[in-house]
Amino acid sequence: MAVESRAEATWSGDLAKGKGSVRVASGAFPEQTLTWHARAESRSSGTSPEELIAAAHAGCFSMALSFGLGQAGTPPDRIEASARLAFQPGQGITGIWLTVRGRVPGIDQAAFQRAAEEAKASCPVSKALAGVPITLESATLD
Repeated sequence: MAVESRAEATWSGDLAKGKGSVRVASGAFPEQTLTWHARAESRSSGTSPEELIAAAHAGCFSMALSFGLGQAGTPPDRIEASARLAFQPGQGITGIWLTVRGRVPGIDQAAFQRAAEEAKASCPVSKALAGVPITLESATLD
C-alpha cells in the first residue's frame, strides 16, 4: 500500500506583492511563509517551493545511498548529503547539485562514488526531477 504525503498552500494577492504559506499535514515543521521575493530575489525570510524540493532531494538521496550501501554489505556509519537547487525566474529549475560525504567502513572513494551514482539514479526524487540536470560530488569521510 502506498504511503501518501500531503501539503497545503495558500496565496493572497498578485505574484509580485502577494504572499502565501505552505504547511505539511504531518506537522513536521511549522507553517512557512512564501513570497516572490524569497523565491526569486533573496532568501532573507520564508521559504520557496525550490528550497522544499532541495530538502526532499537531500533526504531521499541519503536514504537511497544508505539502502544501496547496506544491500552491498557495506552499511554506512554516516551519510551527509546536501542539495543545492537553482531557480531562474521565467525558466524554472535550471540545475541541482548534490554533495555527499560518507563514512563507510570497507570501501574506497571509487566504490563510494559508484554507490552515490547508483543512488542518484534510483532515488525517487531524482527520478521525479529527471528533466533537470543533476550534478553529483561525493567524498568519503575520514
